[in-house]
Order: sequence, then C-alpha cells, then structure tokens
Amino acid sequence: MSIVALVQQITQDVTAAAWALFALTWAIGWTLRGAPIPLSRLKRAGASLVEDSIWAALWLALGSTIFTFITYIVKVIVGGGP
Repeated sequence: MSIVALVQQITQDVTAAAWALFALTWAIGWTLRGAPIPLSRLKRAGASLVEDSIWAALWLALGSTIFTFITYIVKVIVGGGP
C-alpha cells in the first residue's frame, strides 16, 4: 500500500466517522428541541446542538473537498492517473 492510498483511507475513515457524529448530534438536537418537555434550557441546548451540527457539516464538506482535491493532485503528480 502506498503512502497516498494510506492517507486516502485514513481520511475516508475519519470523514465517515465525523459525518456519523454530525448525524447523531443533529438528531439529538432536534429531539431535545422538539421534546414536549417544558424546560427552556433543554430546548435551547437542543437548538445549540442543531446549529453546531450544521456548522460542522459545512466544515466537513469543505474539508472533504479540499482533501479530495489534494489527493487528486498528488495522484496526477505521482503518475497514478485521475
């Protein structure tokens, strides 16, 4: 296994775990926000989790795009093709 393939595999694994954590946080946030519990602090915590998860999704998408572009450039330079 080449170093490029190793870095690509690690990047894919970390990205998949981060997307799973995003989905979990988003679901928990909406569950807390929409729960029929009359605690405003709990609902604010849920809204905060939803907002944070949306920001995380934005940065994950940008980071994934950058890593994919870098991997593509390295493959072209090394000669692995597109």
